[in-house]
Amino acid sequence: MASVVWLFSFWFACFSLSVMAKRTYIVQMNHRQKPLSYVTHDDWYSASLQSISSNSDDLLYTYSTAYHGFAASLDLEQAEALRKSDSVLGVYEDEVYSLHTTRSAEFLGLDTELGLWAGHRTQDLNQASQDVIIGVLDTGVWPDSRSFDDSGMTEVPARWRGKCEEGPDFQASSCNKKLIGAQSFSKGYRMASGGNFVKKSKEKESPRDVDGHGTHTASTAAGAHVANASLLGYASGTARGMATHARVAAYKVCWSTGCFGSDILAGMDRAIVDGVDVLSLSLGGGSGPYYRDTIAIGAFTAMEMGIFVSCSAGNSGPSKASLANVAPWIMTVGAGTLDRDFPAYALLGNGKKITGVSLYSGRGMGKKPVSLVYSKGNNSTSNLCLPGSLQPAYVRGKVVICDRGINARVEKGLVVRDAGGVGMILANTAVSGEELVADSHLLPAVAVGRKVGDVLRAYVKSVANPTALLSFGGTVLNVRPSPVVAAFSSRGPNLVTPQILKPDLIGPGVNILAAWSEALGPTGLGKDTRKTQFNIMSGTSMSCPHISGVAALIKAAHPEWSPSAVKSALMTTAYTRDNTKSPLRDAADGGLSTPLAHGSGHVDPQKALSPGLVYDISTQDYVAFLCSLDYTIEHVRAIVKRQNITCSRKFSDPGELNYPSFSVLFGSKEFVRYTRELTNVGAAGSVYQVAVTGPPSVGVVVKPSTLVFKNVGEKQRYTVTFVAKKGKKVQNRMTRSAFGSIVWSNTQHQVKSPVAYAWTQL
Repeated sequence: MASVVWLFSFWFACFSLSVMAKRTYIVQMNHRQKPLSYVTHDDWYSASLQSISSNSDDLLYTYSTAYHGFAASLDLEQAEALRKSDSVLGVYEDEVYSLHTTRSAEFLGLDTELGLWAGHRTQDLNQASQDVIIGVLDTGVWPDSRSFDDSGMTEVPARWRGKCEEGPDFQASSCNKKLIGAQSFSKGYRMASGGNFVKKSKEKESPRDVDGHGTHTASTAAGAHVANASLLGYASGTARGMATHARVAAYKVCWSTGCFGSDILAGMDRAIVDGVDVLSLSLGGGSGPYYRDTIAIGAFTAMEMGIFVSCSAGNSGPSKASLANVAPWIMTVGAGTLDRDFPAYALLGNGKKITGVSLYSGRGMGKKPVSLVYSKGNNSTSNLCLPGSLQPAYVRGKVVICDRGINARVEKGLVVRDAGGVGMILANTAVSGEELVADSHLLPAVAVGRKVGDVLRAYVKSVANPTALLSFGGTVLNVRPSPVVAAFSSRGPNLVTPQILKPDLIGPGVNILAAWSEALGPTGLGKDTRKTQFNIMSGTSMSCPHISGVAALIKAAHPEWSPSAVKSALMTTAYTRDNTKSPLRDAADGGLSTPLAHGSGHVDPQKALSPGLVYDISTQDYVAFLCSLDYTIEHVRAIVKRQNITCSRKFSDPGELNYPSFSVLFGSKEFVRYTRELTNVGAAGSVYQVAVTGPPSVGVVVKPSTLVFKNVGEKQRYTVTFVAKKGKKVQNRMTRSAFGSIVWSNTQHQVKSPVAYAWTQL
């Protein structure tokens, strides 16, 4: 009997190992090589997999639009066998992407309900935007939110081919004329979680959002007007999305352990077929070659079909070269602040009152100061307030200073509360600088910048009995200066293609109020039992849907414009001065921001509707761009998904792409010359003059200096030559970068392009 038990244990261990050895791979096929014996590509993909695997469950997805190929569960030997096939372009292990989260309508000038809006009547724009569909790839949607109320909306556009998926907690009737589609894609996530072999996921397979992130982003892009919205009394007012009359389709591709590339690709594939006009993705991973980037590959097809794709830049700032989603056919969105704040205070025992921010909404601490402590325990992580790091005997009944970093800000408050603390001061370190992000903490808590944090740390060490009393100031408007670039917003330069300046622009991404899932509390923590219909969140995840919604408005006003024209309109009309009329500042250090942080500037929706001129880019231009990179012809074909690509036309420099901004990499060259083409989308007979700004180390010559457009739709070219002045070269090699601008203007329009200069490459 013992031998039988041993044999069974051995067999089960081997079976478990074989199961665990399987991973999800995305297989890219040369779709033009499909044998005539197969009716469809799906049949061919299935047969290709069956040639190495007899298990039909191994096939997770087949892709037909955003990508050509399939996702499958394979072991290493099977993956290698597929790589040897002539019809296979590549076999790539599934990657995990992360969500980019950490009063916007009024701030952007979208609150006007009557009158002219950059030459368009608001009522006409609202009517036209009902034909625009925004596809949001995220954590799903909470359909019961008032932000998705469809009152007054017309019938769903007849061209819509999407659906409302039934699930254990989601009915098809949950969709309406506002939320017109909801689907979920979980096979990649399930396989990474062990699939059906080892354990079943605790998450229900449905489009319902139990995370909150997807509901927040979808309502930011296109939520309806909701009066008396707030987060537990904070930011009270009317909540609304950017395009209040646009339609929303939710594609749930993100789950508890992340967003898997195979699921994202399936969502993009479906959204393109369904007929969306805008794709909004507040997620991303690391940067790499475009032929290995599933989002970039899917977005290329979307762009080619007239779909505008907006993606978050990432929350890895202020580190240099920390961007995600940098393909030039994607709008890469950074984050800035609003002119709204949530002040909170700490009165110290020495009489000094410090100011920070908070969204705490409980009873408070009362009026009696209590002891203030910081990092005096034996545990080396107690200063970070990591789980289990605080000694209850030491912090009970006290306010604890916690350094920001490593774990979630709201989790630090929970750690303090569970250890018996009565309050927390969350102090920034050098990494976060002076950026303040408000959170709905579970105990009285105030977040402060690095400088104030250093004052607090010094105070605790300098007196025998330091004390603090925390208090909260509610909501304050008209904060100056604003916007300020968020410290967390990812920065350039663009490591994938240094000749393309990224991010493209910034939008509101700090302390944004939008709809929320009622499946969890505002902190997202398991112990947070509070429920709220709206939540305040921060991240480039929040700025991305702002741009997606504004793009929907532009598409409503100009349905004939290409995605590149929409992108150009957003970029060339962005502003670079705050509400004090000073250059944009950076929250990381309080200094001036640069295009490596804010791109073209902060979005200006009204001006974007009427940009005057646009830099348009065709699919053929993007192909010539790809051919100028150090890619094989197969790599280019993998992105473009056409086998007749020969790269007979290619740029000598990737920077020759007709992009609305400039990134000049001198290297060993003394000059760089680019030609750009502008299309007149303003009035006939428009005349523009050029103006150039830049560092003394660079000479800039633009020819011609005047552009005359006799007709609407007319195209005119100009050539700009950038010359690195010899006497200044060494200095700039040390500073690595410098900045300037090229502006074409007349009395009605300013068409502005930032220029970033680099002498060496990171």
